Amino acid sequence: MTLKALIFDVDGTLAETEEAHRRAFNDTFAAHGLDWAWGREEYRQLLKTTGGKERMGAFQAGLPPGARHLTGDEIAALHRDKTARYGDILAAGDLELRPGVADLVAAARAAGLRLAVATTTNLPNVEALARCCWGKPATGVFDVIAAGDEVAAKKPAPDVFALALRRLGLPADACLAFEDSRNGLMSAMGAGLSVIVTPSAYTDHEDFTGAAHVLPTLDRAHWPAPLATALAGG
Repeated sequence: MTLKALIFDVDGTLAETEEAHRRAFNDTFAAHGLDWAWGREEYRQLLKTTGGKERMGAFQAGLPPGARHLTGDEIAALHRDKTARYGDILAAGDLELRPGVADLVAAARAAGLRLAVATTTNLPNVEALARCCWGKPATGVFDVIAAGDEVAAKKPAPDVFALALRRLGLPADACLAFEDSRNGLMSAMGAGLSVIVTPSAYTDHEDFTGAAHVLPTLDRAHWPAPLATALAGG
């Protein structure tokens, strides 16, 4: 079937956001008087758990007996503050799209393809990234946004990609997914999608068996032939 839409993951795929997320977590922990402080290697391991609230829950499950443990409501409140802090960090403009992303999005739009997001992160984080990197609201960049807080199960479950497909009104074989992580790859494949992976700084050690292509970046020189052909008019 003719390619009609591109579906993008956000964190690590559109931009190397994880350092901004890690900073937002740590700033929020300190503001709430928690002695939690996530280093880079620790955060790399924590990223195996998708979703910020779920990540905090997984972290505290490994704390020693007697350590302070937050309730579910406290974690949710902490995560809301973390989301606000992340927005502040991105509002300062200290984030760029990964190489090739802007060109790919522009070429797809010019070629008449539809654009979607399927992400574990929440809607405010998608909005913050779009305003930071494109200078416009997320709906000004993407036709469809499917976020992690809108589905029952987060990646590697296929729910969020399935939601994006339903909102696009397209079958999986008319779309191409872009991911940076093993969890994201499994999610997209579970929804029946062909997937291009561009490993990020936090996922370059993962196994991407099953991906249609694993590329260093989304620069035009790396576009596989079917994608380049679909975008030839762009």
